[in-house]
Amino acid sequence: MSQALPTTPAAGPVQGLMIQLASSLTVMGAVMVAPILPKLGAEFGTSSPQAAELVPLVATGPALSIALFAPIAGVLADRFGRKAMLLIGTLLYAILGCLPAFLHDLNSILLVRLLFGCAEAILMTCCTTLIADYWIGEERSKYVNRQVVTIGIVGSIFFVIGGAAGESSWRTPFYLYLLPLLLLPFLVKLLWEPARRVEIDAETSAFSKGEIWTTVGLSYLMVFMGMVAAFVVPVMAPGILVALGVTSTAMIGLCTGIGLLATLVGSIAWPATRNRIGIAGTNAWMMALIAVGLLLLTQATSFQTVLVAVVIHGLGVGYLVPNLMLPLLMKLPARFRARGVGGFTSCLYLGQFASPLIIIAIAQGFGGMPMGLGAAINAWATVMLVVAAAWVVVRLAGGAKRHAPTH
Repeated sequence: MSQALPTTPAAGPVQGLMIQLASSLTVMGAVMVAPILPKLGAEFGTSSPQAAELVPLVATGPALSIALFAPIAGVLADRFGRKAMLLIGTLLYAILGCLPAFLHDLNSILLVRLLFGCAEAILMTCCTTLIADYWIGEERSKYVNRQVVTIGIVGSIFFVIGGAAGESSWRTPFYLYLLPLLLLPFLVKLLWEPARRVEIDAETSAFSKGEIWTTVGLSYLMVFMGMVAAFVVPVMAPGILVALGVTSTAMIGLCTGIGLLATLVGSIAWPATRNRIGIAGTNAWMMALIAVGLLLLTQATSFQTVLVAVVIHGLGVGYLVPNLMLPLLMKLPARFRARGVGGFTSCLYLGQFASPLIIIAIAQGFGGMPMGLGAAINAWATVMLVVAAAWVVVRLAGGAKRHAPTH
């Protein structure tokens, strides 16, 4: 077991709630802006000749910044402390998040949004690392899952709030980014900088460097592949629905909403699945659900079959982050934990950003877009199944004694 120094306070539900709320700021960064993109385009369409290309980046650009800056955020958190960087990240999030409301140039807004993504990288990296610092064993896995579930719930709520706030003006939702300033005093009072931990037994000594690096590499690879597959549905499914004759934006939105709900259900079901079949088994189940959902999506002949595919796919996506993150938090030594989490966060958001680019690139080999879209999705689903099988073989061959997630 990993033993904290005697002076380390005991973390509980209050600290967990603070970390969950701070983690949810990352999803707020994208969902509050998405509904006002058409108004943003109308505002700058005449003054900026590249508005059609730049406006979508206002929503997706921060994901690229998170992917690029998260490893740096991890190094900074290991060097200067998790709590200190979390407070800095929260303050920068509020300032940079609100700033576009006062700008009158699309290029300036995009630049600020890219810097805003760096603040999000700090928040996500520090929050996840604090979960591993504050808790061990089953408590750790419980708070990892709560983090993912909270992010899903808050994202759904603020998608609606952002849309309502943007009815009067596209600038209004950006003021909502000041809300984390209300959270800041509670983070100062209720969280603490983790003491230097004594790493023994299961936390470090039980794992060789080779096994740790294998876990890190496979976790990074699979979360990247999984996020590419995860964003096929929200990005590519509307085109598939239109090809089936479904042009109603309400029905397309319903499809996406049901997919998000299925993802939340998968996250809630993750602890029971993990306890029953272990982390390696859950990885195989997760990747199979995602892949089968994608394969069914490309073969769908009606709106109803698309919904079935989206639900199966969403359930698998719900397992993705907690099941790949937990082994990483179990095996990384405390002094390197933040940078390891930063790398994981980077791969997660890089997969999200690269998803449409990769699928479109693969489609070029099957006749281009949109004709080759289905074949490209099928190809990626097949590769996922192969990698998932390789993961299971490596995990079972190298760690059969650790089939259960905790000890």
